Amino acid sequence: MNQGKSGADVSDYVVSMVGVGKTFDNRLEALKDISLTVEPGEFVSLLGPSGCGKSTILRLVAGLTPVSRGRIDWGDKVRRHERTGRPDLAFVFQEATLMPWRTVERNVAIPLVLGRLSKAETEARVRQAIEAVGLQRFERTYPRQLSGGMKMRVSIARALVTRPAVLLMDEPFAALDEITRQKLNRDLVDLWRRERLTIVFVTHNVYEAVYLSSRIVVMTPRPGTLHSDTRLDGEIERDDDFRTSSTYIRNCEQASRRLKAAMEGSMAGAQ
Repeated sequence: MNQGKSGADVSDYVVSMVGVGKTFDNRLEALKDISLTVEPGEFVSLLGPSGCGKSTILRLVAGLTPVSRGRIDWGDKVRRHERTGRPDLAFVFQEATLMPWRTVERNVAIPLVLGRLSKAETEARVRQAIEAVGLQRFERTYPRQLSGGMKMRVSIARALVTRPAVLLMDEPFAALDEITRQKLNRDLVDLWRRERLTIVFVTHNVYEAVYLSSRIVVMTPRPGTLHSDTRLDGEIERDDDFRTSSTYIRNCEQASRRLKAAMEGSMAGAQ
């Protein structure tokens, strides 16, 4: 593991947060002085305890809530929506949030229907997205007939159908059993590499972060700040054997130590 770099010093970045802070209307300071740059093709995991502002970072990047201080810049080469001019991004939430009265294919099609794409283009993209997450033969199935893991696959397909420049994922596998979670972790890594996605992923699970990521950003408790920024070898094969490899075990130990240091440093500063 090698220490990474953050800040706006990378010319070919996708998104860059510079001195970002967030204080809510109730005066709760959620984030303080966040400077973080995401480069094309990275899988960046935000790792930290509950309440440290990980999800808030995603919401700020997505434009769902405004920053209180600092700024968020997008790279010049990032694809933008032709009508709104905003960067093309997609958000996968903790819950699948599917429409129960719509089939799998009709749930996946929702962003394209709202975007008024042609019927032919919509059908082609939906078919491709469903195949990408391995849900062939379930196109006309309703959410009530799906397992939790399959529902999350539909949610991911619905995000992919827009062909986003950045995929934001907020603990999408947290509520799943460990076997399903590991399977989806493996499939997500394959999808990331195959589609050459840029992903920012929120988790409080060290083992998940190490398995998935090309980079792990450890955050302190509230107000959330960046404690460490570490690059991993994203080219390593992430199969089942990787979970018992010396590289994986060593990286998990190092990430655990950094998370512990972030927690202890925060508690010491509060005394």
